[in-house]
Amino acid sequence: MSLEEALDGPAESVAPRLLGALLTHAGVTVRLTEVEAYAGALDPGSHAYRGRTARNEVMFGPAGRLYVYFTYGMHTCANVVCAPDGEAAAVLLRAGEIVGGIELARERRQRSSDRDLARGPARLCRALDLSLGDYGADLSGPTITLRLADPAADYLTGPRVGLRAAADRPWRFWLPGEPSVSAYRPAKRLEGRD
Repeated sequence: MSLEEALDGPAESVAPRLLGALLTHAGVTVRLTEVEAYAGALDPGSHAYRGRTARNEVMFGPAGRLYVYFTYGMHTCANVVCAPDGEAAAVLLRAGEIVGGIELARERRQRSSDRDLARGPARLCRALDLSLGDYGADLSGPTITLRLADPAADYLTGPRVGLRAAADRPWRFWLPGEPSVSAYRPAKRLEGRD
């Protein structure tokens, strides 16, 4: 089965399959320990909720591509596209453990403990040296490679981090006991809103 076929499905079903997968880029390999599912037009938390734009175009398939975006004016985050061609869905890569190229990751993430090298979506991207230039990359290689592992026998689920819309969906998935898993933070309330 090709990577595209393995990743083609609902985001909330594909997300747990990514736990334990190995993502390699620019001399560093991360074992994914935490991810979040985003279901496109069905999900008000998704970048594709309001339809196709230049920013989210790659989310509309095919599966097995990388959706990279810039946020808060300073961070890059990456998602694995998992929708069939023409539909939008992706899985945010939230955290991982560096299992190859740790010296390179340390250089890229100066002043960080090894536990924190890829703990959080922006840190993970920095450790892997992922940038907007990697937008749309095919995850079957040669530049970026995603290798799926055997499905995790044990994982936990909970609400996604920092969302106001659809905050109650338990679409954050993580491996229990992994020190690289990021801390859960609910969205901050907007001032003046009940």
